[in-house]
Amino acid sequence: MNTDTIRSILNMVFIVLAIACVITYFVVEDFTTFIYVCAAAIFVKLCEFFLRFMF
Repeated sequence: MNTDTIRSILNMVFIVLAIACVITYFVVEDFTTFIYVCAAAIFVKLCEFFLRFMF
């Protein structure tokens, strides 16, 4: 698989998780759920970031 394809997929996953962050911030009463979703989004974006500059 091409690294550009992997980066595109990771960017799409990040966008979905970012939207989920906004939704969980306003809908879910438990703040830890928001923290977990945001942490997952940041992790995915960091993976994409490292792929961009490493390959």
